[in-house]
Amino acid sequence: MTVRQLSQVSVGDVVGPVTVPVERGTLVAYANASGDQNPIHQDESFARSVGLPDVIAHGMWTMGASGTVVADWAGDAGRVVEFGTRFTKPVVVPSGGTEIVVQGVVKAVDAETGRVTVDLTTTCGGEKVLGRCIAVVKLD
Repeated sequence: MTVRQLSQVSVGDVVGPVTVPVERGTLVAYANASGDQNPIHQDESFARSVGLPDVIAHGMWTMGASGTVVADWAGDAGRVVEFGTRFTKPVVVPSGGTEIVVQGVVKAVDAETGRVTVDLTTTCGGEKVLGRCIAVVKLD
């Protein structure tokens, strides 16, 4: 993958959209890797018993998947120097799986520091699942 250069980026540039699938197996793998074994992410009966419509993706998985889209756009995950968001709605994962869609817009380019600010939108089923999602990428 080629690392994006600062000279290639302008305010208003679009990142994505990128569709990221998520299945229940994804949630099990993430739970095992992260240590977050909360049953709302794996046990449909339990999730429903606490008022959820089905199992839900880990918020940090959703954030990480969104961050990966920016890292891929930059061409190097090490270029993402800041990433923040608010979790606004859970990603419900039915037995057949679902997908999130991540897209962004370059909001600022600082030629002096090489920092590029990207405003991201992450949706599932057309509804925003992350709010105030901002990534800052350092480019040469």
